Amino acid sequence: MSEDFNMSMRKFLKQVGVTSQQAIENAVREAGPNAGKSFKVKAVVTIEELGLEHVVTGEIEGQD
Repeated sequence: MSEDFNMSMRKFLKQVGVTSQQAIENAVREAGPNAGKSFKVKAVVTIEELGLEHVVTGEIEGQD
């Protein structure tokens, strides 16, 4: 893969990570102290032109 492709992909993934973290933090803050101790999470990345749908699932530990 070209250097331009790699840099573009890294920039996109960084944006996904940063904006997703902000969205999750805001949602937990808005939910308040009764939000729960852990949260099941699913992230989906799609590239329609390539027929790609990549799903990542996991769990985020809540606040004490």
